[in-house]
Amino acid sequence: MALSYLWAGFFIVGFLAALGQWLFLGDTEVFKRIVDGTFESARVGVMEIALPLAGVMTLWLGILAVGEKAGAIEAVSRIIGPFFSRIFPGVPKDHPANGLIVMNFSANFLGLDNAATPIGLKAMASLHTLNPRKDEASDAQLMYLVLLTAGLTLIPVTVMAQRAILGAKDPTDIFIPTLIATYAGTLVAFLAVALKQRIRLLDPVVLSWLIGLTSFVGGIVWFFSTQLTREQVQLVSKIAGNLVILVVIVGFLLGAMRRKVNVYDVFIEGAKEGIQTSIMIIPFLVGMLVAIGVLRNSGVLDFVVGLIAWCISAMGFNTDFIPALPTALMKSVSGSGARAMMIEAMKVYGPDSFVGRLVCILQGSSDTTFYIIALYFGSVGITKTRYAVTYGLLADFAAVAAAIGVAYLFFH
Repeated sequence: MALSYLWAGFFIVGFLAALGQWLFLGDTEVFKRIVDGTFESARVGVMEIALPLAGVMTLWLGILAVGEKAGAIEAVSRIIGPFFSRIFPGVPKDHPANGLIVMNFSANFLGLDNAATPIGLKAMASLHTLNPRKDEASDAQLMYLVLLTAGLTLIPVTVMAQRAILGAKDPTDIFIPTLIATYAGTLVAFLAVALKQRIRLLDPVVLSWLIGLTSFVGGIVWFFSTQLTREQVQLVSKIAGNLVILVVIVGFLLGAMRRKVNVYDVFIEGAKEGIQTSIMIIPFLVGMLVAIGVLRNSGVLDFVVGLIAWCISAMGFNTDFIPALPTALMKSVSGSGARAMMIEAMKVYGPDSFVGRLVCILQGSSDTTFYIIALYFGSVGITKTRYAVTYGLLADFAAVAAAIGVAYLFFH
């Protein structure tokens, strides 16, 4: 029901905001912008998201089917099983979902969006086989989805590329701040859901994994900031992701052939699921994107930014970060919208300005919460999302707060 109220709320708030602009500001075009935006959002949902995703889904679900026959996903599940059995207590240690979740997080961490989404949808479907209430999200699905909304990423390749296009002196200077911010958001998201689900955080296995992951991220920060030059960081960002994809595909194929699996037939059987999943998510995507479009075109986000600016200024705090807030607010509802705002801010203020750097950190430090909820829960038919929206937005807030903090620390 929470998602239903939220969806309807977007339309109602958008309409009231538009009505106010017409009555008090004389904006006669606002209703046309909203109506045109709804049709455009519906078109984008089908033509630019669902259909292109169908091709990628077809490829990767086929590859994953080969990987399952090769035993790769089962092997990963065994390694990560002790940790996941504690943070996903409803998932058996040797269940395929464990391996798929690890692969999805790994793909996201390396910025492999084309691979991450199909693997993630497969992981959600695998978790759904353990869910006794098919229309309501389970605890395991909620933990998984909230961690996804945090969007933990190692190298924000597309953001750095855009900085280079716009003439930044050092396009990679936002790498370390972004990694810190995105890890902070992920850690807060995990701790919040773990407390909600009463997971024992002081369990030796959980504690050792948390310390290990934090040390790993800290080691990456140290290595990239002290041991690599700017050119080497850019080289790593170009090579690492593509190399990992090729290694995974070839490794799956070799493992399956070693087990004498008919890899092509298995690939075809797995690939068939890609089309079915893509068709199933279209209504969920269109519904959410249209509601978000109404909210965006009604001017609500501009009003919220103005209100925050007034409050911060009234309290006497520094307001240099305010021009970057539209990117932060948009990121939760629209990745493409946030990217456009990021580019606009860099053009207006300069890519090497405080605002120019901050919008890039914000863009790379979290993910599109509402899109992810619509996509992943829609793919398995979940309509009762429980506290997914609340905790997903909490992760976004933590990432935004951390991004602003590290931006002041590094660049102000």
